[in-house]
Amino acid sequence: MIVLHDYWRSSSSYRVRIALGLAGLEWTSVSVNLQDGEQRSKEHLERNPQGLVPVLEIDGRRMTQSLAIIEYLDETRGLRLLPKESAARARVRALAHAIAMEIHPVCNLGVAKFAVANSNGGLTTQSWMQHFISSGLLAFEAMLGEGAYCSGDSVGLADICLTPQVYNAHRWEVDLSKMPKVVAIASRLSQIDAFRNAHPDRASRGGFATKRSPK
Repeated sequence: MIVLHDYWRSSSSYRVRIALGLAGLEWTSVSVNLQDGEQRSKEHLERNPQGLVPVLEIDGRRMTQSLAIIEYLDETRGLRLLPKESAARARVRALAHAIAMEIHPVCNLGVAKFAVANSNGGLTTQSWMQHFISSGLLAFEAMLGEGAYCSGDSVGLADICLTPQVYNAHRWEVDLSKMPKVVAIASRLSQIDAFRNAHPDRASRGGFATKRSPK
């Protein structure tokens, strides 16, 4: 049995749900409510000492960190999320990391709340999110080439990272009008079952509470 410890609105969890769907795997979702602080419980810290989601139990292993999990699924389930050629692989990773390692960490809700609380009223959570998501996605837009998806005409690692970030952009009312490639790619991805089924709105309704096939 594959078990995913996640939270419906977590970007990292969203990425892993997409990858599991692309692999055609069935899994059981166990919610870790970040709003209630369940990530800091003794039980969860035993799963992941960082107190983060997601945690994936698969193949007799317990895995953390979404990109590491996704690359494991790529390598063991043949998802072809990364090109074979080294330079092309580096480019796809650069796109994925531009979101997962640049935009995402600074827009973590805990980081944003700390910044707002110490800004003497100069910041709101929304202004913080809008600033960093907008500047990050504008740079990402400039990094994109041609093709239906982030790295050409097939779905790859960067697309799995982009979709949750666009969801967050809509959530915080970020203006995407200057990012036509991002918007077009996100729209195409939303038509793919694995991406659509992983959406937080579905997860929030308990769509991942029992074992199910994402496809």
